[in-house]
Amino acid sequence: MEEKKLPEYYNPDEALRLENQLCFPLYACARMVVGQYTPYLKPLGITYTQYLVFLLLWAEDGQSVGNLCERLYLDSGTLTPMLKKMEEKHLVERRRCKDDERMVRIWLTEEGRKLKERAAAIPLQVGSCIKITPEEATTLYTLLYRTMEQI
Repeated sequence: MEEKKLPEYYNPDEALRLENQLCFPLYACARMVVGQYTPYLKPLGITYTQYLVFLLLWAEDGQSVGNLCERLYLDSGTLTPMLKKMEEKHLVERRRCKDDERMVRIWLTEEGRKLKERAAAIPLQVGSCIKITPEEATTLYTLLYRTMEQI
């Protein structure tokens, strides 16, 4: 591998300061926002990541594990154990496809469908905790998705 030469203007002391890292405010903000969900998700008995799975399944039940992984930017090694826990709680069912035994689809149970009603107010409740204008939210959303597409 060819060693890259640093530009003359590069100052490692400045580049290695926490406050100069774009990744840090993204990381810290994500943790803070996810933390806002905890008081609303705890009574439902689900984690934030499980909530994301439910958002996808409430929109379209019976999705493949692969599709869920792709949509959530997770690998199957992370998602599969979580789905097993959700199944143990009788919130979802994992079923192998009859046409292709290698593919597993995730289906909501009646209990999983009922959670939708209990979770309906969560976006509004959490959204009210973030004090930015709708225009700023749209800009942030656009920038974050553009960044995700480029990584």
